[in-house]
Amino acid sequence: MSAYPPPLNILIVGCSIAGPTLATFLLLSPLPASQKPHITILERAPALRPHGQNIDVRGAGVTILRKLGLLDAVRAATTGEAGVQFVDAADRVWAAFPAGRSSGEEEETAAASAAASPTSEFEILRGRFAQLCWRRSEQASERVRREGGRGIEFVFGDRLDELEQRGDNKVHVRFAQSGVRRAFDVVVGADGLQSLTRQMAWGCEGEGERVKRLGMYGGFFSMPRVGATDTAWRRWYHAPGRRGIMLRPDGTGERTTVFMAVVKDDDDGDARLDAAATSGRGGVQVQKELLREYFADAGWESERVVREMLATDDFYYDAIAQVKMESWSKGRVVLVGDAGYCASPISGMGTTLALSGAYNLAGALLRHPSDPGAAFAVYEDAMRPTVDRAQKLAPGMPHLLHPQTAWGVWMLNAIMFVLYRSGLLPLLARFAGPPAHSVPVPDYGFEEFSEEAL
Repeated sequence: MSAYPPPLNILIVGCSIAGPTLATFLLLSPLPASQKPHITILERAPALRPHGQNIDVRGAGVTILRKLGLLDAVRAATTGEAGVQFVDAADRVWAAFPAGRSSGEEEETAAASAAASPTSEFEILRGRFAQLCWRRSEQASERVRREGGRGIEFVFGDRLDELEQRGDNKVHVRFAQSGVRRAFDVVVGADGLQSLTRQMAWGCEGEGERVKRLGMYGGFFSMPRVGATDTAWRRWYHAPGRRGIMLRPDGTGERTTVFMAVVKDDDDGDARLDAAATSGRGGVQVQKELLREYFADAGWESERVVREMLATDDFYYDAIAQVKMESWSKGRVVLVGDAGYCASPISGMGTTLALSGAYNLAGALLRHPSDPGAAFAVYEDAMRPTVDRAQKLAPGMPHLLHPQTAWGVWMLNAIMFVLYRSGLLPLLARFAGPPAHSVPVPDYGFEEFSEEAL
């Protein structure tokens, strides 16, 4: 008779960062291959997109990348961003804060010092990073299959349209496109801020309480690089009316990534901004027209940015928000990453939380393979202090960095100039910057991948 409980049959919804990272660590457990979980990863997109917005990895995230054997691959795929420049309408640079660099130090030390810089040493496009995580999960799956295990079943181009827990210790689901009905021991929602898994398990009626809007709305896309102006630096321009544009390198030298942001006061809201954020992919033209209206007179390079935005096919728009929940599990459904505890891009912690959450959930399931409820409690105990710190934004954010008046914009640039010239930003960032360097990474006994080619 086997000394091990039957392998868990796990469905992971979402194949971006947290989903494949969780799957990889579940397969890196010291259990025999035949006892490792049977994993299905469901991704609604037909294929992973290689681009997307810029993200960074810091602190604990760097440590977890090393355990995955992905540090060299991520370093080779970074955008090469030199740092961030605050510019005005005439493209004059008021302040320039260089990226954090390791200078030959240990990676954890480098990540800690990088917290003092707005630009991490590991800046990468979300799509590229997701592809690296997915490929590593494929390799882990192939290794387990060679040893007699089941590995990972990948299902692309489908989603769930039914999810039910009937008291039989199973989660019953239906795949929308294929119509196939299946039952799993555990379902993991790793499907982002607008998680359908969360909505189906917890109910749509509570989404207004769980998803906390921060009054900021943004559009992400890429456009052709212009050599005369687009450099390795991130250029950040602010316009009156709480508007901002970031132009950033993409690492190929061919494209520039763009983030256009609008911040509204509670007493000066625009319901169209929020409505556009809930319209999904079908509302892209409405979203673009709304941002065109807001940025038509913004100055600087806004004419070019708006023109390219209207023409691009990789546009994405959403509200900047946080997800706050009393519990990240309900029965045998559990959330990881942005689906359960999005801290918002403002926090600088999104990627680190996704990696840390996946790592800790895998460790908890390894310790309690026959009792998912106990595993989820261990996972929440491990992650809750980190999430609470990550979600505590600096006072006044995001409004503080997006002034309403021309005078306010001038003051913001002047303050950045003083911080730049005085060298005080690193000191300030150590107290108010992302807490990624203080996130614990427990030892669960996972096998570590070597830095092999993907």
